[in-house]
Amino acid sequence: MKSAALRSGVPGRNFYGRVRGKTLKPAQALAIDEDLPRLRLSGITVGDNPDRIRIDPATIFGDARPLWLEIGFGGGEHMVHQAQINPGVGLIGCEPFLNGVAMALGKMKRAGVSNIRLHPGDARDLLDVLPDACISRAFLLYPDPWPKTRHHRRRFVTPEHLHPLARVLAPGAEFRVATDIPSYVRQTLDEVPFAGFRRIDHATDAAWSDWPSTRYEAKALREGRAPHYLTFVRA
Repeated sequence: MKSAALRSGVPGRNFYGRVRGKTLKPAQALAIDEDLPRLRLSGITVGDNPDRIRIDPATIFGDARPLWLEIGFGGGEHMVHQAQINPGVGLIGCEPFLNGVAMALGKMKRAGVSNIRLHPGDARDLLDVLPDACISRAFLLYPDPWPKTRHHRRRFVTPEHLHPLARVLAPGAEFRVATDIPSYVRQTLDEVPFAGFRRIDHATDAAWSDWPSTRYEAKALREGRAPHYLTFVRA
């Protein structure tokens, strides 16, 4: 994957951390080699689409079904859960961490879901080439917290990321944010409305009715941090 500094029109700082962890297990490596190529979105990266030509959303699943986007799906727990309970929706998941992609592929196979497509890289590449108002719902769930004040500008909830997201979301589309970092909550509440969203009156300490507990939520609770759940609607 090209570094952010080499990506056309995108600032040279990432909103995510590492892209590779421990050596993949044999089954995970096999999934990356055999399953990912048929589930991977094409024409997304700068290398595949240097002119940043907009893609046709109908080609992703071959029909006009609603499309939902998860930015940073981690190990895929939430994404696979949503695919199972919403079989008529197409889920697009972006995740630059290879080990997370491998975990998600295993969960997808075990669940038998066919309504997920993956971009194993920077979500900004995808936002570059999606047409206006084509996404019906977006999720940003336990993103990299960047807890140090000098790193807050790296967070996804900054104008340089939120405005492209707002462009691809349809009017009335939901944008859900979950985090256990109080300063991330404050920054989200400050920044998201100015990008073209209005907040839905939803208790920040109450998870959504279709929320499955994830390992990130479990870790927050185990370490004494309160999860927060914020809901916005594209104006």
